[in-house]
Amino acid sequence: MEPIKIVIADDHRMVREGLKQLLELDGDISVVGEAGDGITCLDVIEQLNPDVVLLDINMPKMNGLQVLQKLKENNCRSRILILTIHNEIEYLMKAVDIGVDGYILKDSESNVLRKAIFSVKNGESYIQSELVSLLKEKLENSGKDTLSEDNLLTKREMEVLKLLTEGLFNKEIAYQLSISEKTVKNHVSNIFKKISVSDRTQAAVYAIKNNIVELL
Repeated sequence: MEPIKIVIADDHRMVREGLKQLLELDGDISVVGEAGDGITCLDVIEQLNPDVVLLDINMPKMNGLQVLQKLKENNCRSRILILTIHNEIEYLMKAVDIGVDGYILKDSESNVLRKAIFSVKNGESYIQSELVSLLKEKLENSGKDTLSEDNLLTKREMEVLKLLTEGLFNKEIAYQLSISEKTVKNHVSNIFKKISVSDRTQAAVYAIKNNIVELL
């Protein structure tokens, strides 16, 4: 299998170098490019077409959220994982609204970063568990969105959505529920149609808004 091609966008050189050294200890990951500002980040992504972009929020010229917005407008195929010091829920909400594929904090353990990279590369979403509780609280307080009869999910679809929101891969969901991976994919597709979302991150937000996910 080809290594996952990564671009690191962060305005601190030492952060970029540290991440590169950490990630390249893993033979399944290759850092192919770096950027220290938003404009350079867009250029590097266009030139190198990476699988995953590790994107900081605080950058000169264009910040990470502006870069994310531009990439989504341009239908960029690269998966975008925000890696930041910001745990303020407003940043996460904005990133989710734009369509980010993953969001984790810079003080995460290396195994969390690795899981996040592989999750988004495989077309799945990843929001760090500590942030999910903050997101749940924010959305509950907003009083938005409730389940309706028009998009009511089956019991099995609710189970799949709950596990999806916890960051599990389709294969892991299949194992947990003792069903085939193909069946999981079908359930995910049906869930997306019923709740009118286009990706796993949006589905996760929906699950949190509607109290489908109960956190410990």
